[in-house]
Amino acid sequence: MQKSEPDKINVIASFASFTTTRQKRRITPHKFLTRKGDTHVVADVRRSYTERVGDSQHIHFVIQTNEGRFFDIVYDSKQIAWYMVLEIEDDLLSG
Repeated sequence: MQKSEPDKINVIASFASFTTTRQKRRITPHKFLTRKGDTHVVADVRRSYTERVGDSQHIHFVIQTNEGRFFDIVYDSKQIAWYMVLEIEDDLLSG
C-alpha cells in the first residue's frame, strides 16, 4: 500500500549524544504506533538520510518491521514530531 501524505505517528526511539558499537546512529527508532492503533516493532533500520526542508532538518529512516513490512518514517527536528511518509512495497526494495 503506497501512501503519499505523511501521517503523524508516535515513536519510541533512543537519542544518543555519541555513537557506540551498540548504538550506531544518533537517533534509532524502536517501535511506532499509528493513529489507527497499529503497533510496529522495528527489526532493522535499512537506511537513514537527512534532508533540509526550509529551516528544519528531516531525518528519514527506511525501516523493516518484525512482520517484514517496510516503511519510510521521518523525524522533523523543528516540529519535534514523527511522520510515516509511506509504506514501501517489498518488490520495490528487491528490484
